[in-house]
Amino acid sequence: MLENPRSPRVRAVAKLTKRSARQETGLFLLEGPQAAREALAYRADSIVELFATPSAGDKHPELLASAERAGIRVEHTTEAVLDAMADTVTPQGIVAVARQTPTAIEDVFLGAPTLIAICEEVRDPGNLGTIIRAADAAGADAVILTGRTVDPYNPKVVRATTGSLFHLPIALAADVGEVVDRAHGAGLRVVAADVGGGDFLAHRGDLGAPTAWLFGNEARGLDERALSLVDLTLRLPIFGRAESLNLATAASVCLYESAFAQRSATP
Repeated sequence: MLENPRSPRVRAVAKLTKRSARQETGLFLLEGPQAAREALAYRADSIVELFATPSAGDKHPELLASAERAGIRVEHTTEAVLDAMADTVTPQGIVAVARQTPTAIEDVFLGAPTLIAICEEVRDPGNLGTIIRAADAAGADAVILTGRTVDPYNPKVVRATTGSLFHLPIALAADVGEVVDRAHGAGLRVVAADVGGGDFLAHRGDLGAPTAWLFGNEARGLDERALSLVDLTLRLPIFGRAESLNLATAASVCLYESAFAQRSATP
């Protein structure tokens, strides 16, 4: 059992809360039984090792058994050690270290995708994680991150996805223009969500076609260059007194509108 919160091994795991350590090692943290369970179910090959307190092992025996069947090393720790490793105050007794497995951008557009979310300069970890979760729930084929969008392996992003990080391809691209070109080449219409766009309700009938939604920065939205690249720009209506919609909420609505339209259009 690991008992020393200051040991080099514990410190090495704890460093993965920092982007520099994640970039250097190609690893990231998973915290809590839900994240570990989803990773084991969908990407067990990405897990390097799993740490659990004795009480967590007693509470989640099936999780530890799944790890052992997959040949993943399970290490028991004290509560103090697990707390030292984790980014959260309450990691629920389970922490895992996993390899980052981003999808190559060219692979996203193989196989005729019909719904993709592109996140340009999205900086809030909670927003990005929620968009990934919503894209997964709406049946999207992939999420693509462009520009200076927050690291998808940031612990806050990983937690906000509640396991969806392991359910669909996540691709990283430096330039939104390259992604839009690839989307057009794959036959997708690129639609931007922006407060300066056209009436959403007037274009609901257009959303049954293969679509790549483009979402911008929480504060600034999309810049002129990004908007010039797309086929259509739409704004969600505000029927009540709210000043605006949170980015992740707006993205969820857009993705589900496309999912509804595409399924309604399917014979």
